[in-house]
Amino acid sequence: MVASRKAADPPANRLLGLFASRDYERLRPHLDRTPLEYRQSLYRARKPIGFVYFIETGVGSLVSTMANGRAAEVGTIGNEGMVGLPLLFGDDRAPTSVYVQVPGIGLRMKATLFQKELARNASMRAVMLRYAHAFFNQVAQSAACNHFHSIGQRSCRWLLMTRDRMHSDEFLLTQEFLAMMLGVQRTGVTAAAGALQQAGLIRYTRGNVTILDRPGLMRRSCECYGVSKREFDRLLGARALSNVGSCRT
Repeated sequence: MVASRKAADPPANRLLGLFASRDYERLRPHLDRTPLEYRQSLYRARKPIGFVYFIETGVGSLVSTMANGRAAEVGTIGNEGMVGLPLLFGDDRAPTSVYVQVPGIGLRMKATLFQKELARNASMRAVMLRYAHAFFNQVAQSAACNHFHSIGQRSCRWLLMTRDRMHSDEFLLTQEFLAMMLGVQRTGVTAAAGALQQAGLIRYTRGNVTILDRPGLMRRSCECYGVSKREFDRLLGARALSNVGSCRT
């Protein structure tokens, strides 16, 4: 548990780091560092979004729930982005929910204050729109991945994405969330994790994963990991954003 405190400089969240310095300085007094606990709700479907979260460590899961109660992950948010994207498009709610899938730390800000900053600042809106495009591409790639690639390949992709966001080879991973992410039964998750462990790529005990062989995971993963990573780098890289920071109001 980490006590809530104001954001420190420089930002650990990649998206905040792309804002022009004066834009970030206006946000910083309103950003409270807060722990993100496993399964914590960051916003619920069809309910007003009260806060945005800039994740520093951990992973948020964008979840769509069916009428029968079954849920599937349709997107993930880590230290490259923000929870609360509907606010960028003038809406304060969504048909999906966001839960913490891998615990960590985030910077929380009131949604009303964030919307005011967006309304007054063209350069901040431009960065956020680039992120929204990158996130949409991730969701689209995931949809194709779930259709064409095996459980094993998709498991490797998810593990690699999580490692990038955590900057650590060890993190919490429950079978419940992995099954939801893959859209399969828990028995399928057990088999996939067991195969990766038997191959010496990971160690999986009591809900904790340790990545032992990242290059091996990359060889077993489908191309979707590389595609999504390249798109985020293309749209949110320093060179891509070099002319955005100069657009100010």
